[in-house]
Order: sequence, then C-alpha cells, then structure tokens
Amino acid sequence: MLEVTSPAGIRDILNRYQLACRKSFGQNFLIDRNIAGKIVAAAELQPDDLAAEIGPGLGALTTRSAGSAGKVLAVELDRGLLPALAEVLAGLDNVVVIQGDALEIDFDRLAQEHTGGVYGRDARQYKLLANLPYYITTPLLLRLLHEHYNISLMVVMVQLEVAARLTAAPGTKDYGALSVAVQYFTDAKLLFRVPKTVFFPVPAVDSAVVRLVLRQKPAVPVKDEKTFFQVVRAAFGKRRKTLLNSLAGSDMAIAKDLWKDVLHNCGIDPARRGETLSLAEFARLSDSLLEVRNG
Repeated sequence: MLEVTSPAGIRDILNRYQLACRKSFGQNFLIDRNIAGKIVAAAELQPDDLAAEIGPGLGALTTRSAGSAGKVLAVELDRGLLPALAEVLAGLDNVVVIQGDALEIDFDRLAQEHTGGVYGRDARQYKLLANLPYYITTPLLLRLLHEHYNISLMVVMVQLEVAARLTAAPGTKDYGALSVAVQYFTDAKLLFRVPKTVFFPVPAVDSAVVRLVLRQKPAVPVKDEKTFFQVVRAAFGKRRKTLLNSLAGSDMAIAKDLWKDVLHNCGIDPARRGETLSLAEFARLSDSLLEVRNG
C-alpha cells in the first residue's frame, strides 16, 4: 500500500502519476494518520456500517474507514486521481470508488445500488465522512440536508470559520442562515481544531472537524418547511438592517405593512435584527406569515 500520510509520500504519488494539486477542486490532501483516525473514531463506524465518503483524494481517510466499516463508498470528482487512488486502496475489497460530483449524486440511490437495497431510502441508515473542499462546503451541506438523505450522522472537516458558523448561537457574529439550517436538521458539535500543517499543500487557514447527528424530527416544528427557510434567508439578507426592513426588502415580495402584522402576531419586535432570532422564533415567524397570508 502506498504511503499517503506524509508530504514525501504524496509528492512521490503525484510525480509517478504526473498529477498536480488542483486549486479549482480545492485539493489539500490530509497527511496526518492521527487526524484521520480521530475522524473515523468520531463516526463510531461498526463492522456492519456503510460509510459514504466525499472527496477521498488520495485515500488517507478512506483507508482508515475501510478498517472499521463494513463497506465504504468513496465519491471522487477528479478523474485524474482515480489510478493513484486505485493503487492506494488495492487489497481493500470493501471500498468502492465512484467518479462523480457530490453536488449531483443521489446518495440514497448510490447506497441502494451498492448494497442490494440494504441501505438507502426507506432502508437502513448510513454514515457520511468528508474532508470538504472549502469552495463547496455550504452548497453541499445544504443539499445533503434538504434532500433528506437517509444518513444517521455526518463527520465533516471544514474551514475553521465555517465550523464556527455551523455551531453558532443566536446573537453571535457567526450565526446566520447556515447555522439555522444545520441546527434545524442536526445536533451539531465542533469536535476539534485541525492545524493547516497537516495538509499537503498547506492551505491558508486552519480547519475543524464537526459531527452532525441527524435529528429524527427537526429541532422545531413548522407548518411549512419551504416558507420557514424563505423567511430565514430573508431575515439574514441584510444583516445591518432591522428585521422588518430585511424582510420587507427581500425577494419574497411581501408588503412592509403585511410584515408588520406578521411580526405583531407572533410577538417579535420588528426593530430586532435577524441574527438575534432563535430557531423557535423563526418557526413562529414563518407560521405567523402563513396565518396572515391565509387570512
């Protein structure tokens, strides 16, 4: 098995396969086996688990996952890495590498196809691990959550400032629409910081590992999930403005006087700012909007 947990080992693989780290794919390869081990431990993988991995790169995390999970499905976008990854993973019969875009793949269908229907939609839940490229972190996380895939938990390594946003509390500078979405669907916990020096090439910033345990039911009940998230996005659209002005100035095309009635009915001060609202208050706000609209 090739050495993928040292700069020298990575350079050797890249040279032999005439590869280069692609900035367009956000490629920074993990080279610390201790960090990889901690990520796998956080996922609590068992011999009968299916693990989906996004962005295996050169397999540092994949090889560790394969030693704990029953099966690993690794989704890699970069076709150029596949020959090297195949050599790294040679002999690991429980790993399947799929070339594809995680922003487009149906993970439930993938799980079903590779387990004979044992895992996936309306079947057993599976786990997801990822060292997420910074440039797709937000759209990918939102897609994984809003598609309601049958995932029990996700352990993801993300840029440190993104990790802070995922776990931020109302009223803090990091709290935003992403915080609300993640905390609505999951119980989010920042596990540990990861220094930039454990990647090759070395990125500009540190990272962190976050565990997201999918909730059986959302954190707060809402009458209409689509409306709830429309209101959340509108409230955070103009952070320096009051909640009323942010809502009225959004693309929801609702008159300011109507928003005044909505806020009055749910007991929320229109002079507050969106980032001060809790999930429960956003739920009240979106439910009140539906009530006022429906007269």
